[in-house]
Amino acid sequence: MSSLKSFIKSVRAAKTMADERAVIQKESAAIRTSFREDFTDTNLRRQNIAKLLYLFTLGERTHFGQIECLKLLATSKFSDKRLGYLGTMLLLDENQEVLTLVTNSLKNDLNHPNQYVVALALCTLGNIASQEMARDLFTDVEKLVVTQNPYLRKKAALCAMRIIRKVPELEERFVDKAKSLLGDHHHGVLICGMTLVYDLCVEQPTLIPQFRQFIPSLVRQLKSLTTSGYAPEHDVAGISDPFLQVKILRLLRVLGRGDQSATEQMNDILAQIATNTDSSKNVGNAILYEAVLTILDIDADSGLRVLGINILGRFLGNKDNNVKYVGLNTLSKVVELEPNAVQRHRNTILECLHDADISIRRRALDLSFDLINDQNVRVLVRELLVFLETADTEFKANMTVQICVAADKYAPNKRWHIDTVLRVLKLAGNYVSEQIISQFIALVSNTSNMQLYTVQKLYSLLRSDITQEGLTLAGAWVIGEYGDELLKAGTFEDEETTLEVKESDIVQIFEGLLYSTYATQTVQEYVLDALVKLSTRMSDPSQIERIRRLIMSQTTALDVEIQQRAVEYAELFGFDEIRRGVLEKMPAAVIREDRKLQPEKKAIKSVPPIASQPKSETDILLDLMSGGIDDVPQSSVVAPANGDLLSMALGGGNFPSLPTSPSPTNGQMNGKTNGKTSDLLADVFGGSPSTASAQPQANGQQQSINDILGLFSTEASSSSASAHVSLPMQMSSPTVTQTGLNPPATNPASGQTYPAYPAYAQNGLTLTLQPIRDGTTPAGVVNVFASFTNTGSIPLSHITFQVAVPKTQQVELRPISKADLAPGESASQAVRVSASVGAQVRLRLRVSFGKGEEEIVEQVLFNQFPADLLAS
Repeated sequence: MSSLKSFIKSVRAAKTMADERAVIQKESAAIRTSFREDFTDTNLRRQNIAKLLYLFTLGERTHFGQIECLKLLATSKFSDKRLGYLGTMLLLDENQEVLTLVTNSLKNDLNHPNQYVVALALCTLGNIASQEMARDLFTDVEKLVVTQNPYLRKKAALCAMRIIRKVPELEERFVDKAKSLLGDHHHGVLICGMTLVYDLCVEQPTLIPQFRQFIPSLVRQLKSLTTSGYAPEHDVAGISDPFLQVKILRLLRVLGRGDQSATEQMNDILAQIATNTDSSKNVGNAILYEAVLTILDIDADSGLRVLGINILGRFLGNKDNNVKYVGLNTLSKVVELEPNAVQRHRNTILECLHDADISIRRRALDLSFDLINDQNVRVLVRELLVFLETADTEFKANMTVQICVAADKYAPNKRWHIDTVLRVLKLAGNYVSEQIISQFIALVSNTSNMQLYTVQKLYSLLRSDITQEGLTLAGAWVIGEYGDELLKAGTFEDEETTLEVKESDIVQIFEGLLYSTYATQTVQEYVLDALVKLSTRMSDPSQIERIRRLIMSQTTALDVEIQQRAVEYAELFGFDEIRRGVLEKMPAAVIREDRKLQPEKKAIKSVPPIASQPKSETDILLDLMSGGIDDVPQSSVVAPANGDLLSMALGGGNFPSLPTSPSPTNGQMNGKTNGKTSDLLADVFGGSPSTASAQPQANGQQQSINDILGLFSTEASSSSASAHVSLPMQMSSPTVTQTGLNPPATNPASGQTYPAYPAYAQNGLTLTLQPIRDGTTPAGVVNVFASFTNTGSIPLSHITFQVAVPKTQQVELRPISKADLAPGESASQAVRVSASVGAQVRLRLRVSFGKGEEEIVEQVLFNQFPADLLAS
């Protein structure tokens, strides 16, 4: 068997993938054979494990070596233990059953007299500890956190972080230990101790007040580091222990957030760091960056915040693209907090648009659009139009939308607005969306005093360029609609030249468009529309006949849409009066607010680290933006598209889905099979909504509700295996409507009324949350009724609602009653939250739905429920 070195050489020497695969398979087979023969030679076993680790880095299957790693842990030789623990950390994870065999080895090695063996056990436990391992071994780690050996103290502190994350209820055991670490004189222990305290504060924000007493000592330590002389053991590029400085700044940011007195203690040292730190090297830039984040995240005075923005502005002039990117990225997050301060660096941001790095250009472009307001719209849009001319292809589509949105929102006058859109059409007409064209047409039709100017500009542009599809579409519509004004004016000045407009010239342009190689199907359709309109705007019979012949030439077109238009338009030429009446000028288009152009939405916006909301809450709540909920245990539940909403809305647990149509002979229906009950059941269970009563009948509907409740009770009792949560269902009678259930406004047992709290109201969708608790609801449990309403004029589809709660709470969702909503329709969904008595209910909501062709994903932090909601 070859050595590790020769094996690596063989793999690297392979000239093809097949050769490399053959070498790896041969060596893997030899390793398997060696394991099966059970050699007692530990040197050979160690060599095989080393080869497996190399194969692991290549992405090969190495599971067959897991037990061999555990065998190395049982040896007394340090080199064997070290390789065994390394293999255990890499080849195993917390979800594998074989990990339970490691617990005893870790227990023994945590009490080993050799500090390096103890350190190996701490590193392994800190990387792969499961909940069971954390509960079994936390007492040993707890002792090591306060040991006299600083080498073990710092490793134990980091291991404690893993234990707290796996078993949050153990955090109280480490709070006092963490406090003692903040006063340590060893820099390594200090760094690890502050990391532990930071993690405690993030995981449990209620602990923050306990650690605020250490702010003065943290400030003193930070001041000592910034003013101390050269210390060779801690010096990095002329700065004393930058790693410790960064840790202190991060901890101060958490402790000072939302506390004015704490902020006042930090202001002086933050100003000192921001002023005196050397920014010529990356070490200094790292400290400055953390200082800026701290300044912007706490309640610092305006002068200090401006100083922080100026530091980010200096980052933009750095030669290192990484520093430049960090500056742009952070400025984009604070532009809404300090717009005036960011505006001072506008020129530097615009210079970044021409950077060679595409990621820098992308961030600078996003920030440039964020800077636009009514004072600088002319300057910034002019610079962005210059950039649009040479921009990367992937930028142009979004840039056209962003520029047109800015022009619509901040245009100083209509002429500037029209000129801007025309410039966009000329530079990137092949990248504009149909919505931009329609918005421009609506703008022109509503601005009668600019119609002549617009039609003249488009006529001039089409004379020189017909390669831009967006330009030809806008030009065809406007010239076809307002061609009479163009002809009436006769001549006009355009860029120091005088153009004379004749009917034959206009027809010639459209004839060239119709047969151009650049003409798409849509362009040909627009041209036909324009030509038939122009036949009523022109007076020369020869040109009208020419138009008729052009339209007739398309009656045999291969495309059915073009052929149909041409045939119908050609027929109109036999009825002049009808043609003139049909093709009169269109009335001004009505621009509706919900149809206005919107910039392209990013998939999901992340919560910036310097937002006004506490970072501790954004960290304690699960991040639903990171790609799904498969890895979220019991904290986030996604409801299926269809299922049983009614049981959860009425206070029930996880009951099985009901049949789509109830049996008329069901004993729970009490023999009632009248039309009203059948309509009600059909409505609740997804039947035809046409028979649902808009005005509920109190007595009859009460009986129908009771019948349904009886059906739920039977279903639940007969399916106890799937009903893992059972709650009483005694509530006042809710109203059943076409879209689901409306909750009762009053709790019958307590008489307390909870209103519906608004949670989201954008993009045509309104979401409200109403808590429901009565006298029979268990302590620490609240049912929440979520109501969705389409307040816009566009249908909404595939509505998905997700909820995340802190790790100390649990949430369950029932299916939404209706995932597709027409304008004015509503839907409902039930949510059940379980927490400790007296806890504050905090929810992170994620709503996704389709609106037309647009997919919208929004995330909201909701904490508006009363603080005493779970008081009992």
